[in-house]
Amino acid sequence: MKSTAILLYPQFSEYELSVALSILMQGGKPVRILTSDGKPVRGEAGLKVMPEQSIMEAKRCEFDSLLLTGCMDIFQLEAEETIFSFIKEFHDSGAVIASISSSPFLLAKAGVLEGKRYTIGMTEENRQKAGVFDHSLYRDELVVTDGKIITARGRGFIRFGSEFGRALNVNFDDRWYKED
Repeated sequence: MKSTAILLYPQFSEYELSVALSILMQGGKPVRILTSDGKPVRGEAGLKVMPEQSIMEAKRCEFDSLLLTGCMDIFQLEAEETIFSFIKEFHDSGAVIASISSSPFLLAKAGVLEGKRYTIGMTEENRQKAGVFDHSLYRDELVVTDGKIITARGRGFIRFGSEFGRALNVNFDDRWYKED
């Protein structure tokens, strides 16, 4: 079974990963934690994570999906061309890509949101400032799926995790994640 790549960067949002990770574990889906340089990163709540490898060491053929979380300042990654190439490679291979909160900015920078409906946890002012979004395709929704790309606002992390699990045909009990 192929793995899900989870790309982390400084100040990543831990809670946005929680339900998606739980669903992947419940379904027996292997995951691999990656960073751009293979060095540990600290999340926005202080959790320090030791990755299994860098994105340069990762063999693309071992993955069928990519999971991206938001972070405190996504613009800190604006010049990270290796990240954009990595994301583009996943997209070009037909992988499922799930991106929450501010991380759809990375998808847009990589060129994979072209012609795709999306949502993002970013103000309209910041979307304008970023200069990489097609504003006509933005949807004011918690979670948007267009083909094999799933985008979500941070507060939609429960639905986001469920959508990702369904897109990967992972066997999980959705009742575990009900809010009521």
